[in-house]
Amino acid sequence: MDTILRIDMGANGGPKAHEKPLGEYAGIGGRAMTSAIIAREVPPLCHPLGEDNKLVFAPGLLSGSAAAMSGRISVGFKSPLTGGIKESNSGGQPSQMIARLGYAAIVLEGKPKDDTIYKIIINKDGADIVPDNSLKMLGNYDLVGKIKKECGDKIACISIGPAGEMKMAAASVAFTDMEMRPTRHAGRGGAGAVMGSKGVKVIVVDDTGTTTRTPADPEKFKKANQVFVQGLKKHPVTGEGLPAYGTNVLTNVVNEAGAYPTRNFTSGRFETCSRISGETQAETETARGGLATHGCHKGCVIRCSGVYNDKDGNFLTKQPEYETVWAHGGNCEIDDLDAIAMLDRLDDDFGLDTIEMGAAIGVAMEAGLAKFGDSEAAISLLKEVGKGTPLGRILGNGAAITGKVFGVERVPVVKGQSMPAYDPRAVQGQGVTYATSPMGADHTAGYAVATNLLGVGGSVDALKPEGQVELSRNLQIATASIDSTGMCLFIAFAILDQPETFQAFIDLINGFTGQNLTADDITALGKSILKKERDFNARAGFTSKDDRLPDYFIKEKFAPHDVRFEVTDEELDQVFNW
Repeated sequence: MDTILRIDMGANGGPKAHEKPLGEYAGIGGRAMTSAIIAREVPPLCHPLGEDNKLVFAPGLLSGSAAAMSGRISVGFKSPLTGGIKESNSGGQPSQMIARLGYAAIVLEGKPKDDTIYKIIINKDGADIVPDNSLKMLGNYDLVGKIKKECGDKIACISIGPAGEMKMAAASVAFTDMEMRPTRHAGRGGAGAVMGSKGVKVIVVDDTGTTTRTPADPEKFKKANQVFVQGLKKHPVTGEGLPAYGTNVLTNVVNEAGAYPTRNFTSGRFETCSRISGETQAETETARGGLATHGCHKGCVIRCSGVYNDKDGNFLTKQPEYETVWAHGGNCEIDDLDAIAMLDRLDDDFGLDTIEMGAAIGVAMEAGLAKFGDSEAAISLLKEVGKGTPLGRILGNGAAITGKVFGVERVPVVKGQSMPAYDPRAVQGQGVTYATSPMGADHTAGYAVATNLLGVGGSVDALKPEGQVELSRNLQIATASIDSTGMCLFIAFAILDQPETFQAFIDLINGFTGQNLTADDITALGKSILKKERDFNARAGFTSKDDRLPDYFIKEKFAPHDVRFEVTDEELDQVFNW
């Protein structure tokens, strides 16, 4: 990966593509790349949907190689949802293919002069930017079907649905999986709206004629990869729980811990959660001829995805993730897996973040627009978003906007982004991450659930404030580094618990790049990324007051443990004092 492909959508005479040398961006990938470009090149006070914002797609440092789990992609931009810097992460096929084409990043710049819609076709000969208004307002599934007929099935697609074209702040960017279905999404922060503002409907990636990237030290790389994979397979989370039941294995676990946000974060237990648990989901998928175990990209050995068929045995959607099942399920008091799967399908087709939409619908239910537990009403509300009705546009701009419009006080957001499936009062370390991450409320930014609830990497009492700042700090640093390699974040379970697997991870990087990095270097990388992100947000107007949870998490006791969020403001302000 020795070049950056820059595509100026606002160039005189029409959009133009240019290949540029890496320059100061050499040697980095993934989140390190996206945050470096955004922090350096995007004016922090610019409008997120204006010509000065940029949308950066960056495969990880190891993407395109034979390294297991290395197919994640980072998408960077100034977020229309939070107003700050954003990195949204996705699986799927495009990351490996972009890397094999030699691009360390694809950067969409500028803004078209009119409302023409474009498709961009990228292959070993470069980029072809083609106006194609026949694609306007297509859902992701119909869009990919149309592209597949035109370009064959050896490609991958990066696309937006109607929500992205309508520039909704909850709009996602879809990435096709191994079956060329638009089921993997960079969901958080409104990446789809930024892509829509650039006039780009789909990027078609064709890596025909390329080969797997070659490591600097093939023998060291191969040995490290073998040890790394063995470590993943022998860990109980990555080797047993996730492959058997997918991420939704957490439903019963988190519910039992009393940390499962139910009815718009009013209780930590959902009485009928067993109906939508990972165990029930896997049983249903298998019975209908779907798949309970499946990889979202080539090279995945954890295989925590799946295929969810309808009652007639026909494909409906990919296996809904834990956060999706919670957002459209327990958060809205819905315990019907088929309804949740339909909501997931609609989110993917319209191009929407399932977490943000589930939270927005939960707020709408609290406002009285529908009753909690009414799955048909939830589906109807989501269809309003797809149609772009006035109500749909409110919901499609997220939970914070929905709460403001309908006068709801209890809105679970930080920096304008909705919280995922863990209540910060019952998982206090996660609350620290929600409050202080530059990304807004984001579980993946520093997944304290691992240590607070699962005992991975040690144990810190989930219900007490002690030790949570240090835990979140260390996890945010480690996560930023992992996000830069193209590795799936789930490798963290094994590398936190198994020193030999962590060393294999470092050896894998060194074997590929020819460097001699140590654990301290990995930590330094994470710190440097977070520093850039926080500096961007500070220049965009963020202060310590933005690193806070909504008041009701501090004032209201949370059942069943009758706890409040007890980490003080003074402690929160120490997270980045390393």
